[in-house]
Amino acid sequence: MEFMFELLFKYPTSIFHKGQFVFLTPWPLWLLAIAILAAAGLLFWHVHRNHGMLSGLRPVAIWVLETCMVALILFLLWHPALSVATLRPQQNVVAVLVDDSRSMSIADSSGTREAAARSVLDSGLLKKLSERFQVRLYKFGKEPERIQKPEQLSAAAPASRLGDTLERVLAESSSLPLGAIVMLSDGADNAGGVDLQTISAIRRQRIPVHTIGFGREHPDKDVEIADAVVPVRALPQSKLVAVVTLQSYGLAGSKAKLTVRDNGKVLASQDVTLKADGQLQSENLVFNCGDAGPKALEIGVEPISGEDNALNNKVTRLVVVEARKPKVLYFEGEPRWDYGFIGRALNDYPDIELWRMVRPTQNKFLRQFPKGSSEKDLEDGFPTKAEDLFGFQGLIIGSVEANYFTATQQQLIRDFVDRRGGGLLFLGGRATLSDGGYPSSPLADLVPTKLPESKGTFHRDFTGQELTSEGAQSVICRLDDDAVRNAERWKKMPQMASYQEVGEAKPGATTLLRATPAGKAKSPLLVTENYGRGRTILFATGGVWRWKMWLDHADTTFATFWQQIFRYMVTDTPGQVTATTPKAVLSDETRVPIRVEVRDKQYKPVNNAKVQARFMGPDGASATMELAPVPLEEGIYGGEWTAEKPGTYVTEIIAGRETEEVGREVLTFRREDGVAENFHTSQNRELLEKLSQQTGGRYYKPDEASKLSNEISYSEAGITTRETRDLWDMPAIFLLALGFRAGEWLLRRRWGVV
Repeated sequence: MEFMFELLFKYPTSIFHKGQFVFLTPWPLWLLAIAILAAAGLLFWHVHRNHGMLSGLRPVAIWVLETCMVALILFLLWHPALSVATLRPQQNVVAVLVDDSRSMSIADSSGTREAAARSVLDSGLLKKLSERFQVRLYKFGKEPERIQKPEQLSAAAPASRLGDTLERVLAESSSLPLGAIVMLSDGADNAGGVDLQTISAIRRQRIPVHTIGFGREHPDKDVEIADAVVPVRALPQSKLVAVVTLQSYGLAGSKAKLTVRDNGKVLASQDVTLKADGQLQSENLVFNCGDAGPKALEIGVEPISGEDNALNNKVTRLVVVEARKPKVLYFEGEPRWDYGFIGRALNDYPDIELWRMVRPTQNKFLRQFPKGSSEKDLEDGFPTKAEDLFGFQGLIIGSVEANYFTATQQQLIRDFVDRRGGGLLFLGGRATLSDGGYPSSPLADLVPTKLPESKGTFHRDFTGQELTSEGAQSVICRLDDDAVRNAERWKKMPQMASYQEVGEAKPGATTLLRATPAGKAKSPLLVTENYGRGRTILFATGGVWRWKMWLDHADTTFATFWQQIFRYMVTDTPGQVTATTPKAVLSDETRVPIRVEVRDKQYKPVNNAKVQARFMGPDGASATMELAPVPLEEGIYGGEWTAEKPGTYVTEIIAGRETEEVGREVLTFRREDGVAENFHTSQNRELLEKLSQQTGGRYYKPDEASKLSNEISYSEAGITTRETRDLWDMPAIFLLALGFRAGEWLLRRRWGVV
């Protein structure tokens, strides 16, 4: 395409993009317009007077072609040209950047990419550039390094950072007349590409980045783990879902086995059918995270015979299984079977503390708290202060009418979810939800469905339950790790003793189970929704106890289901101090950005805290860093640390103010070396083309690189001079003139007036 354009228009497209169209004749443009109009009028008179055998619109067609021909000749008399800025010879610097990362050592059909890059440089590109410019030759991986000759390339750098390299070269050349940058690479960047800030800096200086791409654009036969997402925190014995994204080539329809391993032990495996070439596919693996402690999980696909690259088949992800005991407050409005059965579901799961309160009469309540609690704990009933309620991570509201809670308590419940980030579970019952006046109370905002305004929504009728497609993917409803067996188990579950009509799920809410009462419409049964910093759950029944009664006495399904609800409710509830990092696993990276959020006991942002991070490295070495407040963000502190050695790091975050400690948090991350270059080994042509287009450069294939030495001169960076390029002798002009005359002759011959 580029060849044809240059053949027709004499110059490459880059000159037309960068040049300015001008007329070299001193005659004014208005004179050209008058001349064209006069010629058109004269020709119209001539054709009209001598149309002969032509009738209808035929004379008009002849007139149009003759007018276009005359207009073209007049246009050429005004001497059209392009005015373009060109680099002055030997007064500008051209930076040549050669990718020296391990992916350049990959052998394609005609040898390694490094050999191909050296061949391009040695075949005349460097020599031609040196004849016209001062050339600075770099090799780069994580950062650029000056070299004197291509023989110093080794293709051994553990990672490639295109954006960081460009940024460093710009900084080094800030006092030099840098006219252009030439980058030879496969585009296999390990840092997410070139950020907008770097692109903007290049564009401000008008420096074109020309790229030469190497390597195949996709492998012949390969499967690669593109990503794997797992929760970063969990409670002991939790079922977690690993969402694995993979991509394959040359293996469509083949079977592959996905696995999750912990220290070599297989936690889960699943056979999948690979999709079409280049198509991303997502698969879910359910596994038990086991006992407390940090876990370095290996998630991958078993190698396939004949695969081009088996090193991109697995990734590492960190999960911290926390040895903490979240507290859940269960407030029940009346004695009923579910109250006791739910409490006993946690008998064999000591990692969650359940604090239960039941109201046997209107003005009396019974407290059943775990060992170690005080007689004064919640002695006045449901909490009225944020410090009391926010000490819990989860809250269950049973069959309690809305007006039992004061306006202050209702706002407190809302703040518990929204501001504190707690988990809230609503249970169905004869005195709750629509039958308890919730639609007209602030609590309606927290319910994940649009509650009907009518009463009589609670029914003491047997109902089955139906697992939705979303429920099949949720850890709450995983009674069996195998998806097929899990669906079968739900079909065989006993009926519940009651259900409640709760309306349709709100936008953004997820329905996991539906009630299926005989002879009536299905209705949402188990619904979840994220709300503010927390999450809400609705279980629209007061008769789930019947599961336990009708299942075998040794069956643990009832306890498993409730333990999973409890874990979902409290696992992600934040403390007063929360710490995050964008990547828990650093692949050939050293920089660790840390972001910490600090809140007081009422979970309001703390802006005057002193926040400290204490790092413990893999070799036992420790270090301390003070974190600084992030401007314009309340309660947020940040900093960046460098992980000097590979391995797992444990970081303790301590926040306090004056003599009071606000809270602590533990953050775990891992540095892995020699991994990044195993992934995305195909040429990322899209990235290279986009980089060139956004900076005014051009992408070249290796066999087109010989054109670069001529086209690189057209730049507005560095020291330039303006030159003009004639357009009157473009082949396209002569073809156009020939087309006008030939078209007129063919029409006249067809109409018999030649």
